[in-house]
Amino acid sequence: MSDQMGAAQRASARALGGLNFFLADVRDGLGPFLGIFLIGQGWAPDQIGYVMTAGGLAGMLAAAPLGALADATAMKRALIAACAVVVILASLALLYVPHGPMVVASQILTGLAGAAIGPAIAALTLGLVGQDGLPAQLGRNEAFNHGGNMVAAFLAGWLGYAYGVEAVFWLMIAMAAGSLLALSRIDPALIDNDVARGLEKGAQAHGVPEPSFRLLLKSRPLVAVGLTLLLFHLANAAMLPLLGQAVAARGSADPAAYTAATVVVAQLTMIPMALLAARLAHSRGYEIVFLIALLALPVRGLVAGLWPALPALLPVQILDGVGAGLMGVATPGIVARILRGTGHVNAGLGAVMTMQGVGAALSPSLAGFIAVEFGYGAAFCTLAGVASGAVVFWLACMPAVRRAEGGVAPAAPASGGA
Repeated sequence: MSDQMGAAQRASARALGGLNFFLADVRDGLGPFLGIFLIGQGWAPDQIGYVMTAGGLAGMLAAAPLGALADATAMKRALIAACAVVVILASLALLYVPHGPMVVASQILTGLAGAAIGPAIAALTLGLVGQDGLPAQLGRNEAFNHGGNMVAAFLAGWLGYAYGVEAVFWLMIAMAAGSLLALSRIDPALIDNDVARGLEKGAQAHGVPEPSFRLLLKSRPLVAVGLTLLLFHLANAAMLPLLGQAVAARGSADPAAYTAATVVVAQLTMIPMALLAARLAHSRGYEIVFLIALLALPVRGLVAGLWPALPALLPVQILDGVGAGLMGVATPGIVARILRGTGHVNAGLGAVMTMQGVGAALSPSLAGFIAVEFGYGAAFCTLAGVASGAVVFWLACMPAVRRAEGGVAPAAPASGGA
């Protein structure tokens, strides 16, 4: 019987990897391809930035309540499935009606789906493997996620070059359908819904108070993580779309193929970085993982701003891979560690996503405004300045976060860092 349970657990863990692979092209929507598509429809850079901001703001406002929903519901698979279906419908609407109100509505729906997927995946992972298995599984999740992004970007570049950027929409719809198939192979009976919300195995969730922003804001380490991510995403979110828009505006390369190449280079770097992050968190702590990710960002912005040539793609996107690969593992891991035992891990992750969503939502508008007024180089350098502020802030917060990371609950020797 135990062998059967072990085999079922491994099968569900493999399906979880497949889910992360297919959701890679669903969770973030069209990303930089949205800007290329809308430029082809006659949109200006600042208008594109405002539309992206609308979607980001929707996700930002809903992230904490959706995280609380991931804590409370036992229907975690259904929550993720609903998000995939929403992305499919929003993509079709945007493709066939690329006009103001419909574009805004599609991005708002995509933003809401993306905000729900993050905490739901974290809850599903924690419920399947527990706190002890979380770091290693987070590394695998992110590796599969970046692998999915890389494959999708390669296919998007080829399809965009051969058939036009509209083909990218159909690719994302196919990936969403794949995520539904992978999701169906995860056994819901193996998901411990108490563990999934941060309680210890065997604990009863009944009587756990409903989360509130006041409760979550009392955790200064959690607030420090959220504010750091706000600054990080304010500097980071617009960089890749801005690269694609700059190439499209200059006409120096095929924009769809160039954008796909930027994604492929970054994802190739993120895969080993995601696996490294779990080991680094075990030996040095999550706060060091954050610091390394933050340090890569100002350098990336300066290279993009001061070297406006096609060869800059390689160092710019390698640095993107370093930052995003490390941060993708560290963020859910450190939140789970800080809030272990509270029963509100995913609400806390949603609150952190709200704070980072503020930065991500404002980033395209800030970068688009600077690009229109002063040029693309000035926009990249401005984002690099914001990233430097994130480094300084995190260095000031590291001691408090280190104490929280080490003092919440005993770490399992084999799992490390969470």
